[in-house]
Amino acid sequence: MRNKANPDFHDRLRDAAEARRALLAKLHAAPRPDDPEMIEKRRKRAAVAQARAARQAERERVRRAQEEEAARVAAEMERIAAEEAERAAAEEAERDAALKAEQKAARDARYAARKLAKKERRKGTGRAGRRF
Repeated sequence: MRNKANPDFHDRLRDAAEARRALLAKLHAAPRPDDPEMIEKRRKRAAVAQARAARQAERERVRRAQEEEAARVAAEMERIAAEEAERAAAEEAERDAALKAEQKAARDARYAARKLAKKERRKGTGRAGRRF
């Protein structure tokens, strides 16, 4: 009776020979590369690979289209933002010019009032029109 827990040299040789025979039997049972079954399998694999490549190309085309659309939208948003900034700058410049004109008018009015007051002081008449 064989002891599986502690095989001797002959048991190991016999097991190795059996394993080789089983491997060779499996190898001989496998279909040959020129076998119609193998040719059909290769054709199916090639068809699957081709379909996979087509799907990948379609996904890539869709991704590129989405990227182009996103870039177009981003460019449009930039253009709108630039127009908005330009319009805001023009409005700010217009408000600034109006403020400066208002300030100048107020300054000119004060200057004219000072000049008039100085002129009246030189004449020697007061507010009531009396001379001192």
